[in-house]
Amino acid sequence: MRLITLPAAVLLNKLLDSEPWARARLAPFAGETVEFAGAPAPPVRLAIRDGGHIAPGDAAPTLTLNLRRGVLGILASAAPGEDRLVHMFDVSGNARLASEIMLLARHLRWDAEEDLSSLLGDVLAHRVAGAARAFAAWHLEAARRLAENVVEYAVEERRLLVARGELEDFAAGVAQFRDRVARFAKRLELAGAASPGR
Repeated sequence: MRLITLPAAVLLNKLLDSEPWARARLAPFAGETVEFAGAPAPPVRLAIRDGGHIAPGDAAPTLTLNLRRGVLGILASAAPGEDRLVHMFDVSGNARLASEIMLLARHLRWDAEEDLSSLLGDVLAHRVAGAARAFAAWHLEAARRLAENVVEYAVEERRLLVARGELEDFAAGVAQFRDRVARFAKRLELAGAASPGR
């Protein structure tokens, strides 16, 4: 776990150092430990230190953010939007800290191209960052298409799932049938009341 936690802490500190407002938002939570979990990756436990800095954490977490569908779930629902981000995690622990982390996740952006330009130069950094963005976009598109194809296969070919329209039609038919049965039962009741000797 340390192999992932230490680089994560270094990268987060670099990002937080470039955005002092973000460190200021984390500073009141000094001493808290946050655990990020999501299969198949091992959990990452990070501690908040004085001044809003991050360090690898060993204490029991005061907040756990568990990806509902694992790391692969992020790829499947990676479209921007705060609602998606919030619904991707099961949260347990300090709710105030969780809301701050979600806010930071929505607003902090790592400028990888800027960091690369100091190592490789502006032109090469721009090309590397562009290639990385294109590669990531290709993977997201491939994951989206694969998910759509699996759903289409399950609905159309194997009939393992029911299409939404068919389900709505079935529900409407059941409601109509229930209403007809209720009306018929009422008629029987009225007929029985009208002729008690029969």
